Amino acid sequence: MYKSMLSLLGLAQKAGQLASGDFGAEKAIRAGKAKMILMAEDCADETKKKYRELAEEYEVDCVEAVTKIELGAAIGREFRAVVVILDDGFKKGIQKKLKTLKGEM
Repeated sequence: MYKSMLSLLGLAQKAGQLASGDFGAEKAIRAGKAKMILMAEDCADETKKKYRELAEEYEVDCVEAVTKIELGAAIGREFRAVVVILDDGFKKGIQKKLKTLKGEM
């Protein structure tokens, strides 16, 4: 269902336009490089709260989709709770895919 969005995340990772892991994601947000925060639906409530607050503080879009395992697999990692998109083009592509998917649900 989310296959095309996950493929796009993989391309962003290969292009160096993605930050992942707690340290890398937070660093990118605080540096003003973040265009979008993508959290796994099954990440911890504390993680969700932290990144929602960062998103609000730094005025970055924040969405939840897929699982930690799916998010990690998309970028060639074991699992990831949070990834940060660093490029406007990838952000727009992911938003478009998510909008289409939510319309199908």
